[in-house]
Amino acid sequence: MAVLRMRILQETVLRKQAKKIGKILPSLKKLTSDMVETMHEHKGVGIAANQVGSLQKVCIIQTPEMEEPLVLVNPEITNREGEREVVEGCLSIPGYRGMVKRSVKVRARALGLDGKVIRINADELLAQALEHETDHLHGILYVDHLASRDDLWKIDDEPEDDEPEDDEPEDDEESLAPAAPESAG
Repeated sequence: MAVLRMRILQETVLRKQAKKIGKILPSLKKLTSDMVETMHEHKGVGIAANQVGSLQKVCIIQTPEMEEPLVLVNPEITNREGEREVVEGCLSIPGYRGMVKRSVKVRARALGLDGKVIRINADELLAQALEHETDHLHGILYVDHLASRDDLWKIDDEPEDDEPEDDEPEDDEESLAPAAPESAG
């Protein structure tokens, strides 16, 4: 296994749609193994292939309650119920969090690495992660769901207790404004 280079906000691969996987090859198993390693290294809950530079339609999710990572090939959200506001972050947008609307519950379908169909009924963090990662595979980032720029804020890696809070937006937040996804092809 290897830790892959994480693609960051301005890299165009994040705005491209991933391509459906026809046959599960050994190279996909290697990629997903490396994606798991990369997700763990960056302390993430999920990771999509385009975040590591691949346009294959595959993602990994592992919430704190899950013992093993869930590898999802060609994942699709088949049903959404309700709406809630959640705080979201992204490994490809380090140092920021935002308030976005996500579904209360989702149903999803995907293939496992064994080629068998996986059906998922999810709520809470798993539902949020499923929407976040499938968005990635469609070239959509969580910042595209922000109602306004006020719903995005910069976070400190290691906050200082004696340092005053600064509520003024940083100049570099301009680059985080939502953009239209770019289609592959």
